[in-house]
Amino acid sequence: MDSTDIKILDLLQKDATLNASQIAEAVNLSKTPCWRRIQNLEKQGLIEKRVALLNREKLDRGMDVFVTIRTNQHNASWFKKFSNIVDGFPEVVEFYRMSGQIDYLLRVVVRDMKAYDRFYQRLIEKIDINDVNSNFAMEQIKYTTAIPIVR
Repeated sequence: MDSTDIKILDLLQKDATLNASQIAEAVNLSKTPCWRRIQNLEKQGLIEKRVALLNREKLDRGMDVFVTIRTNQHNASWFKKFSNIVDGFPEVVEFYRMSGQIDYLLRVVVRDMKAYDRFYQRLIEKIDINDVNSNFAMEQIKYTTAIPIVR
């Protein structure tokens, strides 16, 4: 990956709707070599997919809840069941296995407190969890989907 590839990736992270001609102009290439580079970046798996970022406020999904979970179950079958359950909740937009005092961290996006409570009730009905702690974001100060690309 050279500096031109990095520029292409950076441009696509900022605006995935850019076409090959626009990207080529921005990185000082002609369209065909630029398109080949983009295809190569996709083949290498550096570009996984292209998505649209939606306006959460207009969709009435403005509440972020960071849910920490501790469990006494540290085996593959429990994790598989838990993972499948979490996958079934569209409100969960991020899901991490953690080190330290917390076993799992979920980022849940919902409309409001009542919607979160419904999510929480459905979650605890489906799986035995030792401890659940919910932290409600008061304000989003920084948010990006862009991965820092530094050479």
